[in-house]
Parts: sequence; structure tokens; C-alpha cells
Amino acid sequence: MNIVTKSIEPTRRTDFEAILPSIKFDILEYINRQNLPREVTTKFEKCLQYNLQGGKLNRGLSVPDSGSILLGRAIDDHEFKALTTLGWLTEILQAFFLVHDDIMDNSFTRRGQPCWFRQPDTGIMAVNDGVLLESSIFLILKSQFSTHPSYLRLMEVFHEASFHTQLGQLCDMITASEDRVDLDKFSMERYESIVQYKTSYYSFYLPVALSLYWLELDTPLNLQQTHQIMMRMGHYFQVQDDYLDVFGNSSLTGKIGTDISDNKCTWLVNKALLLATEEQHRLLYANYGQKNKACEARVRGVFDELFLEEIYKEFEDMVVQELQDMIAAVDEKEGLCQQLFTVFLSKICQRTI
Repeated sequence: MNIVTKSIEPTRRTDFEAILPSIKFDILEYINRQNLPREVTTKFEKCLQYNLQGGKLNRGLSVPDSGSILLGRAIDDHEFKALTTLGWLTEILQAFFLVHDDIMDNSFTRRGQPCWFRQPDTGIMAVNDGVLLESSIFLILKSQFSTHPSYLRLMEVFHEASFHTQLGQLCDMITASEDRVDLDKFSMERYESIVQYKTSYYSFYLPVALSLYWLELDTPLNLQQTHQIMMRMGHYFQVQDDYLDVFGNSSLTGKIGTDISDNKCTWLVNKALLLATEEQHRLLYANYGQKNKACEARVRGVFDELFLEEIYKEFEDMVVQELQDMIAAVDEKEGLCQQLFTVFLSKICQRTI
């Protein structure tokens, strides 16, 4: 399963972060010009700072990285600023999703600090703050990309990414509520819908699509091939996450898995429901989604009895080969390159964190 890629120079995090102050300045300057009370600007400045710090920045960094690979060279200063700005807009979109997700999940911490809505001066105002974060994306698109030939498509793909993710969140919530455990709602088909809409589109397809649009390589063929591969890669990534939540080494992942007790609709539980005996079904229905260590242990016991760790590894071998075959079939005549997808796959293949 070795994946060979040509040497490329990835975007340095420090260089990427150096662009953010100018983006925040443009947003806050626009608010200042609206003759609103000063505390409005101050509050939203705090919101931007709080919710854009501490993340891995994988989605954002993927935009300039994709541009460099597509061009086959290091990007110049103009290209870097534009593509990195689009990268930061994906991070703002992510911040918007996380602010609202934390409210809906009644979470306590995010990225090692209290969730935004749990700040003493925020509370339910976080709902509006999240909407403002999303709206800021289109403010920056207008101010910095309105003269670009792909301006309309850049706007459309952000709208599509937001709508797709919100649909995925709705599907997730009606399937796997923490307050009402109902495994009859679970199915592999439902799981795949959640992953496709909630994860794959904005986390994998969007960063590459933004580079294609800005570089004006957004031909129907290039977009179709990109969508096909990146959506499948996003599915693989989410199944990995589900696996690592239960079977991962917490000293490496840095987190204790909670999917079982949180009643998450994961690949593992859906696979277990497909394979379980009548007695194992009874155990899953009685113990899944319960805030109880003993219940969690019983579910893990069923997973072990069904050899889900081995089944996952077989799945991983299969899906990596499938992705490699898809990448090998990429038609490069319109500016797309196989190397782009190989680099993405190399980052997630057999990851342990």
C-alpha cells in the first residue's frame, strides 16, 4: 500500500497564518463603516479571533497546496495571497459549522478551550455569531475576487458547500440524537448520506474546487473527476475517524473516544448491526448510546467478537486500491494532474491520528 509522490513544498503554517490579519481587518473595517456601536466590532473581532485559532488548518492549507501542484511549481506572491485567502474562507466556513454544532450538541470544549457559546458574554448570541461568520465569507469574496472571471462560481461553491453540510447535519441529528437512542434509524445507507453531505463535500472537494476555479481550470471534466475522487476520499477519511475513535491509540490521537456513548451513527456500529447475531443485536440495542462505562464496554465487546478491527483493515486495503485506480484513470489533458490526488491520499492513508 505504499503511495509514492513527487517531492512538493507544502505551504508553511506560519506563512498561511500571516494572511489572516488582513482578512480580519477587511471584515472589521466594513463593520466600522456601518455606523454601528463600537462594541459590535469589538464583539465580532473577539469571535473571529476565538474561533479561528487552534485548528489544524488542513482544509485551508489544502487550497494553496492544490494550486501549487496544479501549476507544477511554487506559486508566486499574488497567487499565494489569493489562494491562501480562499483557504482562510474555508476555515471561516468551518468555524461557522463548529460554533453551531457545539450549540446543537451541547458541547463543553472545542480545540482545548470552552465552546464559544459557553463564553460568559456570549451564550445564545453564538447563533447569530455563526451566521455572521458565514456572511463574512461573501464579504471577502466580493472585496477581493469580484473582478475574477470565476467570481460567480466561487460564490456558488461556497453556498453549495454550506447547504450540503447543513443537510448532512440535519440527517445526522434526526438519525442519531443523544436524547433518544433508536438504532432502527441506523443503516449503512444513512451513514453514507451523512458522510457525503456533512464531511466529504466541504472538507475534501471544496479546497480543490476553489483552486480549480481560481486557476480557471474548472472544466466540466476536471470538476467531475475531482468530485468523484474527493468525495470517495472523504468517505474513507470519516470511516478512519470512526475506527480510530474506538480502536485508536489515545496517546497518539490525543483524545478519548466517545462515539459509542454519544450514540454516533458510525461505520463500526452499522457494520456491527449488519453482522450481529440475535444476542449481539440485543446487547447493542441495550447498551449503545448510554453514558455508562459498563455499557460502552459491552458494545466494544461485541465489536471485538465480530472482528471489526480486522474487517476495517480489509476495507482500508480495498478503498485505497480503489482510490489508486481512480487516480490512475484521471485524464490530465485539461490541466488536472494525478499528483494532486496522490498527495491527498498519502496524507490520510493508514493514518493513526
